[in-house]
Amino acid sequence: MVSIKDVAATSGLSVATVSRALNGHPSVSDGARQKVLAAVDALGYRPNVVARSLRTDRTGTIGLVISDVLNPYFTELARAVEEEARALGYSVIIGNADERADLEDHHVRGLLERRIDGLLVSPADGHSPTTLEAAAGPTPVVFVDRWIPGADAPVVRADGRNAIRDLVDHLFALGRRRIAVITGPAATTTGRERLDAFREALAGHGLPLPEAYVGRGDFQAESGRLATERFLDLPEPPDVVFATDNLMALGALDAISARGLRVPDDIGLAAFDDIPWFSHTDPPITTISQPTAELGRVAVRALAALIAGEPATSTVLPAHLVVRRSCGEPATPPQTGGAARE
Repeated sequence: MVSIKDVAATSGLSVATVSRALNGHPSVSDGARQKVLAAVDALGYRPNVVARSLRTDRTGTIGLVISDVLNPYFTELARAVEEEARALGYSVIIGNADERADLEDHHVRGLLERRIDGLLVSPADGHSPTTLEAAAGPTPVVFVDRWIPGADAPVVRADGRNAIRDLVDHLFALGRRRIAVITGPAATTTGRERLDAFREALAGHGLPLPEAYVGRGDFQAESGRLATERFLDLPEPPDVVFATDNLMALGALDAISARGLRVPDDIGLAAFDDIPWFSHTDPPITTISQPTAELGRVAVRALAALIAGEPATSTVLPAHLVVRRSCGEPATPPQTGGAARE
């Protein structure tokens, strides 16, 4: 087995210098570091991570607990986290909560037991005592996308409030007045925030939001389907449904199609969280798009700063409306406001 002494002999440097280079010590010159890396590649050296973690109290790993790995939004977020972490020298262990508070707690506990260097969490439950305890503990924690109010940890998220207002302005300009919403769980910050923003935007146009036009979902497709079926059974169905995440929008689309109805001729559909195939459906779906990859990258950089003992602050990035043709838009609408059009 190749040892660190072999790397030292091949590079012509001392064992101490090789050790410092492999651990990223700033005292090692670029030239020496390049010699060490060349020797590592030539010999196929793999450091003993467990032994090194005992000496340095670092494992070179971070944890990521996401709400639903099957949701394309979180899949893209996880990919960005992994890429940025790898660039900074970390490996990532991912736990999928599947929108369940008990699984979130399970993964948080398991990751902390593995002595990870830091933890990224997108909570499935906005009141998890396990995650709250983690945020107050010695392991650095950063919330991404969702967060737990009152927890002492930076939050990296997108602000969808302005984009939701832009969407409602857009629907109002199209003549839509009966606008229903499928919300996420009230236990999540995003579920509450998007419903509040939607209600506020409607009020700005003097439009009501009857309780019958509020579908309580769980950020998964089946809840979107069931909520939309209830809307369609009303004596006066809505003329647009706004699903506050992409999977619930797909469920809504299934319910509409199952009734033999057409979007947008019979009912309009809009979604929060753009996904690649929304631009390829017939018609393409009008959505609110978040800077998903950038959220992941910023969250990793914030966590890396905390691990290094440096300060890290919360970051809010803007979401924006992407206008397509699922709400009755003309094929080539005029450019107005801050909305993007495809």
